[in-house]
Amino acid sequence: MCVSGYPVGPTFCVCYLAFYLTNKYVLSVLKFTYPTLFQGWQTLIGGLLLHLSWKLGWVEINSNFRSNVWAWLPASVLFVGIIYAGSRALSRLAIPVFLTLHNVAEVIICGYQKCFQKEKTSPVKICSAFFLLAAAGCLPFSDSQFDPDGYFWAVIHFFCVGAYKILQKTQKPTWLSDIDQQYLNYIFSVVLLAFASHPTGDLLGFLEFPFLYFYRFHSSCCASGFLGFFLLFSTQKLKSSMAPGQCAAWLFFAKVITAGSSVLLFDTLLTRATVGCLLLCGLGEALLVFSEKKSS
Repeated sequence: MCVSGYPVGPTFCVCYLAFYLTNKYVLSVLKFTYPTLFQGWQTLIGGLLLHLSWKLGWVEINSNFRSNVWAWLPASVLFVGIIYAGSRALSRLAIPVFLTLHNVAEVIICGYQKCFQKEKTSPVKICSAFFLLAAAGCLPFSDSQFDPDGYFWAVIHFFCVGAYKILQKTQKPTWLSDIDQQYLNYIFSVVLLAFASHPTGDLLGFLEFPFLYFYRFHSSCCASGFLGFFLLFSTQKLKSSMAPGQCAAWLFFAKVITAGSSVLLFDTLLTRATVGCLLLCGLGEALLVFSEKKSS
């Protein structure tokens, strides 16, 4: 759709970079820490744009999925956990730290495939998982901006990411495409987060938000919703036009430029030990890219 005719990899990187930087700005600089409302807004915009794209014929969505929606419900619950916990964690952690912890999801997937599915795992991939886990495990002890709540939500986030990807690979219904899955995720997320906004106190707290009537807040929230949608499309385009190894390489590059840019734009204190953990994580992800390219 919107990315056709453009270089797919660079388009994906730009969307990834802009999405994370915008979210970090809203969550940390403006301190809009009402995740049910923020994520509910993003999924609402994403769902509306995806529905509009379907009606305009830009994407195909299986209109008969309603009778089988319950089969995908556990994955949608995990998706809400991913975005809710991710929002809570990103509001408290620097982007490089958040991405390092996020990568532990790959360790969970690798462990599941090795222990439960008895898949043959290459030594390179095992080394990659070890480095990713070691980097995330050492990070709390070297992070000069250590925030217990941020790390707590990051742990929930990467467990949900790992479980979601495992569910995608092992129990994906044949009648659901990736776009169908995301459409259902959007619908479920909007409904659940809307109902959760009052019990969590976000609905009432939002009325006291100091930047409620500022254009910076309005423009940033609008940008985050649209960027999330563009990131979805660029990701799907990347997966459909490239081999898994190439996709992994572009994702790695997007994370590197996002982490590097965030250090320049946001208040981030990095000790030598923290930088060492980040470099170890980078090495682990580089090995993961290598293993993906070798197996594809």
